Amino acid sequence: MNQYLKYIDSFKKIYDDSEIKIDENMSNHIHFKVGGPVDILLIPSKVSQVVETLKICKNENIPYFIIGNGSNLLVKDGGIRGVVIKLSNLLSIEVNGNIIKASSGTLLEDVSKKAVENSLTGFEFACGIPGSVGGAVFMNAGAYDGEIKNVIKEAEVLDRDGNIKVLSKEELELGYRTSKVMKDNLVVISATFELTKGDKEKIRERVNELTEKRESKQPLEYPSAGSTFKRPEGYFAGKLIQDAGLKGASLGGAAVSEKHSGFVINKDGATAEDVLNLIAHVQNEVKKQFGVELHTEVRIIGEDK
Repeated sequence: MNQYLKYIDSFKKIYDDSEIKIDENMSNHIHFKVGGPVDILLIPSKVSQVVETLKICKNENIPYFIIGNGSNLLVKDGGIRGVVIKLSNLLSIEVNGNIIKASSGTLLEDVSKKAVENSLTGFEFACGIPGSVGGAVFMNAGAYDGEIKNVIKEAEVLDRDGNIKVLSKEELELGYRTSKVMKDNLVVISATFELTKGDKEKIRERVNELTEKRESKQPLEYPSAGSTFKRPEGYFAGKLIQDAGLKGASLGGAAVSEKHSGFVINKDGATAEDVLNLIAHVQNEVKKQFGVELHTEVRIIGEDK
């Protein structure tokens, strides 16, 4: 029984029918292609809708969860109670000299393309990260020796009361896969990046080189949430998993990728339970064999079936 349906009229005052989905399977909205239904999914196209939604959720005590384009999420098979606010339709990119400002739902790939077009260097590392700007700030996304922390100038965020604030790079407290946004449950509305003028052809070459590297080494042909585990200090998660004899290991429809052991993939119609059981198996084996604890980089949300 969907206990939050009684609030649907409040949301209909601020959303078009096409922006509201009821009992929507989250497997349609995350890269892993697993996950049960959310009671109410809202897909705002304006910041004002997000502000109003947060106010309704606060006043009515409705639990809510923010997602971007779902590239780093695993939703459990029982789904999510309350409201999911999906920011993928908050899209805009503005370039002013060496500054790029992008809305939360904008894909990093599109920011990277815009940087290349404008001969701006510094954002090449993000060309293949499948996430959105909001998600990237939330977890200080990084790849190939680059991270958001190195290029961000400031971010516009909403607090839980719906107030808009601008946080500087320092105030964002960006660390390895963490930020003030994550700690304080803030919502990223936009981010401003400060890049450097460079040689367009050299920038394009670097982007092509990193794209090739990613395609040759990562299992992009299967649904996943990217790197499943954070890098343990002094080790590489993928190498530990491989050395533990777990390359290609599978449970149900989930498997450790043959191409890159740091990725747990949805190989054949996996459920979230399959994925979670395999993650736990990998963590246990690595701990048992090497005494190293692996922590998930993928965010796990929702409830069991």
